[in-house]
Amino acid sequence: MQINGSKAARITQFELVGFPGLLDYKMFLFVGFLILLLITITANVLILLLVSLDHRLHTPMYFFLCNLSILDMLLVTSIIPKLLAILSGYDNTISFAACFGQMYFIISFGSTENCLVAAMAYDRYIAVVKPLHYNVIINLKKCVVIMTTVWTLGFLVPSVFIIVASELPYCASNKIRHCFCDYPAVLSLACADISDYEKGAFGLALFVNYVPLLFVLWTYVRIIVSVVKLKTKESRAKAFSMCSSHVTIVLMYYISASYMLRITGVSDDGRIFIGGLNYFLMPMVNPMIYSLRNKTMKEAAKRYIKLKSCSPHNPKKSITRMERDLTK
Repeated sequence: MQINGSKAARITQFELVGFPGLLDYKMFLFVGFLILLLITITANVLILLLVSLDHRLHTPMYFFLCNLSILDMLLVTSIIPKLLAILSGYDNTISFAACFGQMYFIISFGSTENCLVAAMAYDRYIAVVKPLHYNVIINLKKCVVIMTTVWTLGFLVPSVFIIVASELPYCASNKIRHCFCDYPAVLSLACADISDYEKGAFGLALFVNYVPLLFVLWTYVRIIVSVVKLKTKESRAKAFSMCSSHVTIVLMYYISASYMLRITGVSDDGRIFIGGLNYFLMPMVNPMIYSLRNKTMKEAAKRYIKLKSCSPHNPKKSITRMERDLTK
């Protein structure tokens, strides 16, 4: 391979710098990210358990929520374990293949979540605008088709850009000034003109973020129009409460994603911090929003805790009480 008339060796591994301006606080960061990882995994696993144990939660909305929990856990486990190895000083290197693999999965999980948020908006739209036809329109078959489409799109859309980026020559510095294999940070190390790749990646990011956002906005315009037509204040309040958790998630997702696309002239630490809010905090906050703001989820948790607390004293009584609670 000829680079400016001289032969250059292709890089076989990268070095992740982590947080360049916070190297003196590695131990605090290690503890913080370890706690964040444990909380995220625990909270999302609890949601999966509650939905699987309580038949009242066997509805399309919680089916989508379970997929969101799975994506959140996959996202944090694709980043934080390696980040903990970096912060502990154990190993801050990552092979070429592993780096692009991590990059692919991070972008794919993020893209899938964007599509999933749009699918959840469609679910809320049918529940509010066409409540009498909800069970017919959003049935098990439709849910499976929607989720298959969401996961397929999320994993196919970024694949071409990742494959093309991996074919670029990387022969200069191998230090990635980030805490994971971020696409722009890795691409900046290529020994080639990357302007076209940057424009293509930016266009892909716009598509992945704003096409689902436009669909979400359309559904909520229809929801608002439908709710306004309701006769009683109680009906309007109930309709809005059905969408409150999802609206919160939508705002957090698209505001953070839009801000990531618009920031320019920001320091490495600033970009890493902003990216961290999107990739690290969102998976932890999502289950909290749905558990704290969702009455049905809170009731399911209380029933499960109540039944567990009764089981050691009188198993037969607990089984009878469980059957009674589940058939209410």
